[in-house]
Amino acid sequence: MSYQIEFNTKWSDFDPNHHMRHTAYNDYAAEVRIRYFSYAGFPVDEIAKDGIGPILFTEYTSFRKEIHTGEKIIVNAKLLGLSEDKGKWKIRHEILNEAGKLAATIEVYGAWIDLHKRKLALLPEKYDTLLDRMEKTEDFEWIKRGMK
Repeated sequence: MSYQIEFNTKWSDFDPNHHMRHTAYNDYAAEVRIRYFSYAGFPVDEIAKDGIGPILFTEYTSFRKEIHTGEKIIVNAKLLGLSEDKGKWKIRHEILNEAGKLAATIEVYGAWIDLHKRKLALLPEKYDTLLDRMEKTEDFEWIKRGMK
């Protein structure tokens, strides 16, 4: 089973047309990613103490079904890709509406950054298992050096 969290949507997630704001979808996905780090035993605040943090290069969202104000949603996280050195990663989020139907997918491509040098970095060895517990997607691929 993928790592997932259930949320109750809130009034501020919606625009005047009663559509869930596109940025709200991305906010829920980001929340799931950060909570996953704690679930895996490595809270993002602990990683930051080592001077490392997650960054995103790209974020693609595909909208499928409408979500309504106050509706419960489930947001999951699955590993879509990983470099051999674990420095770059891709994560797919599926957002399911209250009926369990796919409402949106979000795919992010990210890496780790040295918070002081502001350059890409690798996680210290003690974090090697960080992404190991995340379920891989059926189309998981290893990220090749220099590949996006």
